This record gives sequence, C-alpha cells and structure tokens, in this order.
Amino acid sequence: MFGLTNLGVVHTLISLVAVAAGAVSFVRYGSISLRTSVGLVYVVTTVLTCLTGFGIFKTGAFGPAHAVGVLTLLVLAFAVLVEKGAIVGALSQPIETVSYTTTFFLHMIPAINETLTRLPPSAPLAAGPNDPLILVLVGAAFVLFIAGAVVQVVRLKAVAPASAR
Repeated sequence: MFGLTNLGVVHTLISLVAVAAGAVSFVRYGSISLRTSVGLVYVVTTVLTCLTGFGIFKTGAFGPAHAVGVLTLLVLAFAVLVEKGAIVGALSQPIETVSYTTTFFLHMIPAINETLTRLPPSAPLAAGPNDPLILVLVGAAFVLFIAGAVVQVVRLKAVAPASAR
C-alpha cells in the first residue's frame, strides 16, 4: 500500500494517532500535556512513531528522517522532565508548552514529505524532500509553529497573574 512495508504501515498508523491526539489537545486545552489523557496518548504514540521510524530505511542508511526522530525524542524527553518539575524552575510552564509544541511541528516535517511524495499514488504531488512544494509547506508549518508558540506563551502570561491573585 503506497509503497510502504508492513513496518511502514504500522508506523504511519501510529503517527496518525499521534498527530490527531496532538491536534485534539491543542483544540481542547491550547497545549499538549501529560496532565490530560489525550496528551498522554500523544506522548506515547510520538515515542512509538519515532521508534518504529528508526527501522525504516528508504536509502538503506540513517537519514534526515531518522535525525528528526532523534531530535523529537530529545525534545519530548526534555518537555516531560520540565513538566515533572525536574528542571528549569520558574519558567517551566512556557518552556514545557513550547517544547511539546516543537515536537508536534517536528511531526509535520516527515508528514508533509511522505504524504506529498506518495499521494496521489499515480502521480505524487512532489518529487522528494527538496521539491519546492514541500519546502513551502514545511516553511508554512514553521510559521504556524512560531505563531502558535507565541500565542501559547502570551496566553500563559495572561493566565498567570490572574491565578496569582
């Protein structure tokens, strides 16, 4: 199916759950957090997405998608540590929020690339990761990520004084 191995199908299905859970978390709560069940689903499926992705080799070797997986796991681990209060201190809430949001953006890079280089099956929309369409859409996703992170931090600052009263 779409040129995917069995592992590729499992990886794709898990990643779709992760992206859906992240989107639901943003809509419901404005951010991703282990404090919610949907946030827990996001974190677990993101880890599984990365781990299953390490077994997929289009070129036969470690590639950029694997590097994105490693980076995602590192940022996710950092976000969890911050959320659990292990590091950072007073700035923990905005750092936690932006870190989880960063992992969601990192999901978008391979999602855009893999979708556009495989669909529609008879004539994919893009030829590869350097296709101008992919670069524009990843750039647009980055702009949305920055805008979303700014909105999240502003929202946190607006809520913080009210809760301190």
